[in-house]
Order: sequence, then C-alpha cells, then structure tokens
Amino acid sequence: MQKFFKSLPFKLLVGVIVGIILGLVANDAIMNVVVTVKQVLGQLITFCVPLIVIGFIAPSITKLGNNASRMLGVALVLAYVSSIGAALASMAVGFGLIPHLSIVTEVEGLKELPAVLFELEIPPVMSVMSALAFSLLVGLGVTWTKSRQLENILNEFQSVVLSIVTKVVIPILPFFIASTFCGLAYEGSITKQFPVFVKVIVIVMAGHFLWMLLLYALAGAYSGKNPVEVVKHYGPAYITAVGTMSSAATLAVALRCAKKSSVLREDMVDFGIPLFANIHLCGSVLTEVFFVMTVSQILYGKLPSLGTMILFCLLLGVFAIGAPGVPGGTVMASLGLITGILLFDGTGTALMLTIFALQDSFGTACNVTGDGALTLMLTGYVEKHHIKAEQSHL
Repeated sequence: MQKFFKSLPFKLLVGVIVGIILGLVANDAIMNVVVTVKQVLGQLITFCVPLIVIGFIAPSITKLGNNASRMLGVALVLAYVSSIGAALASMAVGFGLIPHLSIVTEVEGLKELPAVLFELEIPPVMSVMSALAFSLLVGLGVTWTKSRQLENILNEFQSVVLSIVTKVVIPILPFFIASTFCGLAYEGSITKQFPVFVKVIVIVMAGHFLWMLLLYALAGAYSGKNPVEVVKHYGPAYITAVGTMSSAATLAVALRCAKKSSVLREDMVDFGIPLFANIHLCGSVLTEVFFVMTVSQILYGKLPSLGTMILFCLLLGVFAIGAPGVPGGTVMASLGLITGILLFDGTGTALMLTIFALQDSFGTACNVTGDGALTLMLTGYVEKHHIKAEQSHL
C-alpha cells in the first residue's frame, strides 16, 4: 500500500482532486499564484520536450543501422492509417447518430482567470517539429556515414536526458496538472461547460476506447504478442495526458510506461514513442471529425456532404502528422480545413474550438495510449523481418 501512495498515478490523481477543490474555493489572490506556477512549470516542461525528442529518437535511429529509413517509412504509414481510419469511423458514426441528438449550445457564464504575477519565459532551444526533423536527419546521417564518435555522443546525450526526465520532469508533473485543473474549476469549465454537449463527449470517449481496443487487437494479432502486456502499464501516461492535454508534455511518462512492457523491444520504444507522440493523433482526429459534424448540424441545420467529409478526413490525417503535440494542436493546425473545406464562419470556428477544448484531454490520452499499440506493431515488424538492433559503441 505504501508503494501505491508513492506511485506516479496516485500523485497525479491527487493533483487532479486537489486542483479541482482549490479552484472551486480560491479567490483572485490565490489564483494569481496558481496561474503563475502553471505558467512557470509549463515553460519548464515545454523547454524539456525538444531535448527528450532528440535524446531518444536520434540514438534509436542509429541503432537501426541500414534499416533506419525503412522503419521511418513504416512508422509514418502506421500513424497515417490509424488517423484516417479513426476519422472515417467517426464520420460513419456521425452520419448515423448526430441527426438524432438534441444538444444544448449555451456555454456562457465562465469566469476569467486572473493574470500571472510575473511571466518567466523559457523558450525551447527549438520547436518540437524542428527537434523531430533534427533527430531524424542526424540519426539517418550518422547511420549513413557510420560515424561512431557521433553515435557515442548521442548515446551519452540520451543518458543525460533520461536523468532530466527522472529528476525534473516527472516530479513536477503532479503540480502542473493540479494547477491546470484548478484553473478549469475556477473558470467554471468543469461545473458549467462540461454538461454542454455531454452526450457528444460521451459518444466520442466511447469511440476513443473502441479505437484503442481495435489498435491493440490488431497489434497483438500482427506481432503475436499479448497486447495486455503493453496497455496495462499505460495508466500513468493516460492520467498524465488527461491532465496536461498534450502528447508532448506526456512524453516522459509515456516512455517510462512503455519501457515497463516485457513485449516491446527497447529500441522500438526509444524510436516509436517520441515519434508517434508527434505524428499519431488518432484520438484528436476522431474527436474533431465528430465535433465538426455536430457543429454543422447545430449552426447550419445540416451535416456536410459525404464527399466533403471524406476529403476532410483524408486531409486531416495529413495535417495531424504535422500538428504539434500540444493542447488543441490538431484543431489549430486544421483550421484551414475547417474554414476552407467545411466553410465554417467565425461563429462555427469559435464553437468548434470551445467544445474541442472540453474533451481535449481525453483525445490526447487516446493518442498517447494508442502509441503503445503502434510501437507493438513496430516490434512485430522488426522481428518478422529479422531486423536486429545494433549494439552501442560506448
């Protein structure tokens, strides 16, 4: 029992509960401190994310040797197929259910968060997408040139980053999550806004779990391994994603969870988990498709045509690969599709952003948990094709 109370899931749950209670009773002075703490911790976590991406992806690519390019291609195909599959499934359910739903749209009456006491800007050394591109190119370059010296440096850098994750990022996450939920409770999002579209949110969350079930079933069938040996370790990552609403901010915990699995190959974890955190957003895509159809029905009195929705889904899968793994990243990256293909006006776009924000945490949790299934597929792929990890030259 004592071990449970010291575990990360327990600390994260405590953070959620304490944050909500504090937000319901806090005054402006307390909230000034809370939003300042959230801003500082958020800046620190954001700063560490590019380091984590570089520290894990680049060295893992060097361990793939001559198969690095092929594995990158396989990972991209898996992420895209999962995203558009989730989008098309969500579209089909939307056409079947949305016309029969009675949805309330009133979301007024929210309080404004007070301003931060001071802003501590800690700009990342580079953006997450720049770090991803840097990691891929440097990893491939080291593989092609067989530069042992750079390979050793990358392996040492991975050890440094792992230490930062263990001693800095993981310990501050419960406080960041507590401050996030404190803000939501103070604003009234939890008590006033959440009941709005509750039917839609429940349907979408059911879709998340069904899609994760499908991904893990396919991964288990393909790899010949028990997918439960992966998903049973993902509780802390799921809770963290609910609190941070960011695949990138959850990356450190996701890596720790995946490494506990006995059926995932370690080099595939180091390669796949950071990569999929940035290119695999199946939960967010599933949510966005269902929500744009809901908003269209509410504001414009009809659903988009089947052809329009299919085009939207196919393009959304591409945009999801390039979307930042931050809160609302998918919907922000695809605003051009919402206004250009679905022809939403300002009101439709604003309503879409509002209801997407209501469940963004659960979509992110689906993204993060689904990454474990795709990593299991990668593990099955390398074993079926007898791709062995190269030994470190440290």
